[in-house]
Amino acid sequence: MKLAWIVFLKELRDALRDRRTLLMVVLSSVAIGPLILVAMSALIAGIEQRAEAREVYAVGLDKAPTLRNFLERQTYQVKTPPADYERQLVSRQFGEPVLVVPADFEADLARGVAPVVELVGSSANNRAQGSVGRLTRLLMGFGQEQATLRLAWRGVTPALLQPLQVEERDLADPRARAAQLTGILPFFVLMAVLYGALNAALDTTAGERERGSLEPLLMNPAPRAALVLGKWGAVASVGMLIAVLSCFSFLPAQWLLRSETLAAMFQFGWREAAQFLALLLPLAAMLSALLMAVAIRCRTFKEAQANNTVVVLVISLLPLVTLLNQEGEKPWHLWVPALAQITLMGRVLKGELIAAPDLLVPLAVAALGTALCVAFVARQLRLAAVR
Repeated sequence: MKLAWIVFLKELRDALRDRRTLLMVVLSSVAIGPLILVAMSALIAGIEQRAEAREVYAVGLDKAPTLRNFLERQTYQVKTPPADYERQLVSRQFGEPVLVVPADFEADLARGVAPVVELVGSSANNRAQGSVGRLTRLLMGFGQEQATLRLAWRGVTPALLQPLQVEERDLADPRARAAQLTGILPFFVLMAVLYGALNAALDTTAGERERGSLEPLLMNPAPRAALVLGKWGAVASVGMLIAVLSCFSFLPAQWLLRSETLAAMFQFGWREAAQFLALLLPLAAMLSALLMAVAIRCRTFKEAQANNTVVVLVISLLPLVTLLNQEGEKPWHLWVPALAQITLMGRVLKGELIAAPDLLVPLAVAALGTALCVAFVARQLRLAAVR
């Protein structure tokens, strides 16, 4: 262990020496949380602002005073859209649906004929499409009011039109609803840990072989296990450092939220940060060993970088299982590295309790994977020394 400690300090010093690369990795891991949260809060704040504006863009509404009176009684402000609103909706320059009222609206309404109005929008324009439902419900309210007035004029109680009342009951708590928006955050934290350990893993294996410093190191009488443990410990320390910085960056990031709704629902404190670390630190250790195991077989830094691209791609695709799977969690999710961490971090964001067996399964898988990869690297170093 003394020799492993010496190698660990040497490798850690070399990893920290490349300050430009280290600075970029650290800044990206620290900034990723605040940037994602600020972007989400800006999006939600924009939606809330448009909803609070209570504006309706309409064409031909001057020929429908009854409808205009209803909209103004609902405290909506009627505005005129741009002349080329259709082109701007398609090009996403205009972000509100447009209500088109026919010229014979009042005549049809007086004769008891249902007038046809158009809601012009674009399904490819997310801003405009988000307000279509609000405007549709507003027009349905106008239709219900007209039907009630007609029934009352004929002496028929309006209650006959509503033989059934439906009340919705949402079982999701505010944190579970917020997790639908912030569920992507664990993915970025996971990728920050992966990329943080990648450069150190490549440099301490294929990088040393390319520079010609690996062979002199193997000529020392130190056991191969001590060399591997020291190198792996340095790489894992860098990955764990990135994990710590990424998790704790969410704490001050909550101060930057522009949306009061998201700020009220997203509760990430010291307890949640500690749970994130309990899941990420063992994974950082395993990913460091896995990246080293792939890179130790390569002769150049570029070759190791190309081979580890497959590892990065697989790790980045695994969390997509939770997005594509609409049937909820499966027991086997906890046995797959990266997927298990994403699943359990999602539970943390929802405010759910993590049972001890659920936490021990990914921990055991990470420990086993780390041991196998470290043993493989030690075997490769022994074979290199023999050659």
